[in-house]
Amino acid sequence: MDTRTVAAFLLVAALWGTAFMVTKAGLAWIPPVLFAAYRFDVAAAVLLGLALWRGERLRPTGPEWRPILTGGVLLVGVHHAFLFAGQQYVTSAVAAVLLGLIPVLTPALVRLSTSAERLSPVGLLGVGLGFAGVVTIANPDPSNLAAADLRGVALVLGSAITFAVGAVGTHDAPTTMPTVSEQAWMMLVGAVTLHATSAALPTESLADPVWTPTAVASLAYLAVVAGAGGFALYFWLLRRVGPIQVSLLEYVIPIFAAVSGWLALGEALSRQTVLGFGIIVVGFVLVKRRALRAELRRWRDDRIGPFGTE
Repeated sequence: MDTRTVAAFLLVAALWGTAFMVTKAGLAWIPPVLFAAYRFDVAAAVLLGLALWRGERLRPTGPEWRPILTGGVLLVGVHHAFLFAGQQYVTSAVAAVLLGLIPVLTPALVRLSTSAERLSPVGLLGVGLGFAGVVTIANPDPSNLAAADLRGVALVLGSAITFAVGAVGTHDAPTTMPTVSEQAWMMLVGAVTLHATSAALPTESLADPVWTPTAVASLAYLAVVAGAGGFALYFWLLRRVGPIQVSLLEYVIPIFAAVSGWLALGEALSRQTVLGFGIIVVGFVLVKRRALRAELRRWRDDRIGPFGTE
């Protein structure tokens, strides 16, 4: 990767990693699912405005509604409902590390849901290691079974599984819609899903947000900076380096989440979290070993060049 690509990669990791800490700060003032709904209200408005300014087509055609509805309900709505609720009980680092399970689960679900080649024994071992990493982080000993952090792990794990299922549901969905317009619609559908969920939860329908400066700043950062800005950079990276290298973001984001959570909120990083992170990374390497080898060969060939010299 050239300097611009590396800089963009690290910037996305920083934006999305610090978003865990910002979410944690905002949750002190706004109910979790409602907080997520407000985030995507603003993000959808920003992206719709950008699409209008760029003169992009805004109205989806028939087949284009499938990825919009699937992505909006699952990738944006249900995923963030679980994630924001879970972050009430776990640290920023734990939440970010658990989402590292997404690149392990997604290829496994693709193979199970299509006629693609089944996972090999090594791939199945990788998926198993991913879940072993989750168990390591949860640390479910008898004295810990009723602890709030175990509830948080379960909720964030649910968000990772939901995201992976949503990614499979939108996999290879036919669409010719401009990216910004499609993302704006997904976020709008997700915001509606989150508002409906929040209204149905007694703990949220009876609670009012408190608009402190911290709450407003958290919402602005999550919606505009990490949301609209982060996704714009993400899709630039996706077009430039492809899905394999972009998926490695999930293993850099926890570093920024841990450091920002420690600096801003005084959150500690436990040994179980570090060990679980390592196990999940090994699982990812086993599941994606062929793709990673091919990507490494391509990178090496690009560096060596056609005449055998760098």
